[in-house]
Amino acid sequence: FDHVSCLPAGRHAGQVGLFRRPRHGCLPELELRYLQCTCCWRSRVPVAAFETLNDTLSSASDPCKEDNRSLDACYTYEQRVVILQLLNTGTQSELAAVKLLRGRKSLNIVEYRTKHGPFRTLESVVKVPLLKHKSAVTVFNSILNPVKKERKVRIQLAKFIRPEVDRSWLEEASNVVSLVCGTDKIAWAHVDRGMAVLDWQELDCPNFLKGSYMASAYLNDVSAAVALLPPADFYIIEKSSISIQNTTLFPILAHMRTVEAMLFTLLEPRNVPPESNIPPRVLNMMRTAVGRHFGLMVGESRTSGAQTVRQLMIESVTQKLPRINFPPELLMRHRNSFQMGSRRGGEELCDALLQAVTFYELLSESPS
Repeated sequence: FDHVSCLPAGRHAGQVGLFRRPRHGCLPELELRYLQCTCCWRSRVPVAAFETLNDTLSSASDPCKEDNRSLDACYTYEQRVVILQLLNTGTQSELAAVKLLRGRKSLNIVEYRTKHGPFRTLESVVKVPLLKHKSAVTVFNSILNPVKKERKVRIQLAKFIRPEVDRSWLEEASNVVSLVCGTDKIAWAHVDRGMAVLDWQELDCPNFLKGSYMASAYLNDVSAAVALLPPADFYIIEKSSISIQNTTLFPILAHMRTVEAMLFTLLEPRNVPPESNIPPRVLNMMRTAVGRHFGLMVGESRTSGAQTVRQLMIESVTQKLPRINFPPELLMRHRNSFQMGSRRGGEELCDALLQAVTFYELLSESPS
């Protein structure tokens, strides 16, 4: 500001804006800060004592034009030290965690500093292949203000289970049975609260997708599986992610919904008054929630969890505190079930186990 007039004390004493509370009713105390232009990232607009830096500039403002200042002039000495420290000493994986430095750019930085020595100025960074002026500024700002990745699992408790159940009921569950329906089998995993696998098996269902979905035939297969299920506090049934708009998969969708409905009917206790303080015993869990928890999503599609399950089985033997514990007999029974190229398949077994692990981990990591 070129000139600031003396302002009456009472008029601005309680207002929040460009000026802080004035002293003795005269010149307000100014604290200059700067907002960088999001167009070129070079010009800075001075602001005073904004409560938040999230305020955006009015679209009516004149568009910012790049000035002739070097990159080093846009940052304080302390900021330059922080930026250069990471660029000169960070490993390729550490650099790849910075915005815009994934892939080839992080490798180019390592190769450039190895060949030419450490970066001494910010302006010298633009000599790295693929790092132009605008990209460099984004990189610098990301180093100074790294984006904290919020764990989505902490806000998903109410979304991955249907119907909604009070959290206290889920926390008191000592064990659950996780069920997954395939096109020709039903698999389940019985896991307790201590992350120990109590049972893990599957049953072939020869009547699935045969003929015209005969209700009696389906009932025979589903009932045979239910008869083998151990008692549990909750039965968690996978909710498939097949879109109803995909008409080519409609027969599979109808099959999944049929088996799901029968499982709900056969497993849920009867004659429970709706107003009673008893939670439902059978729950749905979204297939995509499990995929995201284990990083098995490619776009909107879920990939195989066989490799993940093999790793969990290895860790159960090699680590003192594994993610989940398998009894020796189950490890022996399934040690060859999930090998690449195996005709035994095992996808339903994998999915049933991963669903149980996801249930407990999401429950424990979600806030109360």
